[in-house]
Amino acid sequence: MLVFMEFNILFLFALFIVAFMYASVGHGGASGYLALMALFGVSTIFMRASALTLNLFVAGVSFYAYYKSGYFKIKLLLPFIIGSIPMAFIGARIFIDPQLFKYILGVFLIVAVARMVYPPNKNQQQIIPFNFIIALIIGALLGFLSGLIGIGGGIILSPILLLMGWANVKETAAISAIFIFLNSAAGIFGLLTTDISFSPQLLTWVIVALVGGILGAYSGSYKFSLVRLRYVLAFVLLLASIKLFWIL
Repeated sequence: MLVFMEFNILFLFALFIVAFMYASVGHGGASGYLALMALFGVSTIFMRASALTLNLFVAGVSFYAYYKSGYFKIKLLLPFIIGSIPMAFIGARIFIDPQLFKYILGVFLIVAVARMVYPPNKNQQQIIPFNFIIALIIGALLGFLSGLIGIGGGIILSPILLLMGWANVKETAAISAIFIFLNSAAGIFGLLTTDISFSPQLLTWVIVALVGGILGAYSGSYKFSLVRLRYVLAFVLLLASIKLFWIL
């Protein structure tokens, strides 16, 4: 019993750190939550619904913080959302084999590791006008994958926005946060039409993640060094991806 309690406390502490780190850059943290669930042996039955629910709360507070700071561009968001929301709903309705789910998730965790280890250039100034059709297609692809494996898509959208030069770092954080929130909501609605399963501990997870998300979201506007924590988080994600590929 004591071992179980210590195990659970460690999970909650890690959950808080993940929510804090992801919210600070405008993300909901689903890839991190899924990584923790994989490391701590949470059943794949609970993973998609739980990660999307946590995403809703953390991405929501993250978006609010960046919105209040004036970084939100609704014109840039629209094509991504138009493409992603219906596809996230469809993706969530598709049953995916647990083994294939682990493979796909493992790949996304490696992408998340790269995003943590190689952060974007914060000095980017030149903004290039975006292409509506290309943004629409990208949104549709990310939406489908979001619903399929239980992420919000921000971990991939962020580097795309920056690499294309369509937004600076702060604007990217704001767009990613609301993109994740809306995709997560669409994914949950899709899951509700299936045999959905939530973890019995989800309420506790939400409270812990929400507190971490609030603190992280507001720390994103200050010069607070997160370098060491970022590398620790990247290491955790890497361990989870290795486990997903190795233990099948």
